[in-house]
Amino acid sequence: MTETFAEQWTAWHEAHERRRADPHGFLAITGLYWLGERPTGIPGLPGIWHTGEDGPVVDLAEGESLEVEGGTVRVRFAFGPLDERGDVTVGFDGRVIEVARRGGRDLLRPRRPDADYLSRYAGTPAYPADPRWRIDVRFEAYAHPRAYEVGAAVDGLTHVYDAPGELAFEFDGAPHRLVAFPGHRPGDLLVLFTDATSGVTTYAANRSVTVAAPDAEGRTVIDFTRATNLPCAYTDFATCPLPPARNRLPFAVEAGEKTPLSRAEGVATDAGIQAVRS
Repeated sequence: MTETFAEQWTAWHEAHERRRADPHGFLAITGLYWLGERPTGIPGLPGIWHTGEDGPVVDLAEGESLEVEGGTVRVRFAFGPLDERGDVTVGFDGRVIEVARRGGRDLLRPRRPDADYLSRYAGTPAYPADPRWRIDVRFEAYAHPRAYEVGAAVDGLTHVYDAPGELAFEFDGAPHRLVAFPGHRPGDLLVLFTDATSGVTTYAANRSVTVAAPDAEGRTVIDFTRATNLPCAYTDFATCPLPPARNRLPFAVEAGEKTPLSRAEGVATDAGIQAVRS
């Protein structure tokens, strides 16, 4: 028996929700700490941390340890320079710490399976799956990738993406274009966008949708029913990029995920200052 479009969508969204609610996923983040050159301790985490041109470094005291890259570290560990949008996950006592670089700065984000927000997360509402929101698009590649600097969910932070091209399509008889960024898999594309539902029924800052790799003639499909929220819709401890200015659609995309029912609130801080709540 062939699954209906709605059944396929439901299976996909249930799997997406399971990944989102992973015990060490972004719903389990309990703080955001920006590292600096001054060695500092962070409440609840092992070690004294700092960063500089050579990347993040942690010094562990007697009795402290971290699980790093499959081994146990009990003294000093130097992570080396991190790539922009790169990250390393280290473990301790059943919890993890994300060591990452965003907007040219290094940060730590602890993640706990017993985080309050994760324990009370009850799912994300979404529009009913309607196949009319699967729209044929044409990918038009730039002669050379173009660098787009976009804002972030954190004040004062910017992200830079090299866009390979744009997606052109028609909706209700009018032409539209969306700047596409590289996707998570080779050939795939990622679109960040807002529309007339943003701030009304959907999260105000952004939504994202993955687009399958175009064929040899540039043809592919954008499925707005699979538009999802980025982490910043759920937590103040996210550094998500905002859409390019050109990716603000004038019509209401009544498809995909809606605004979450709640969020984890807090304050991103310089390392060593405890000013968070979850």
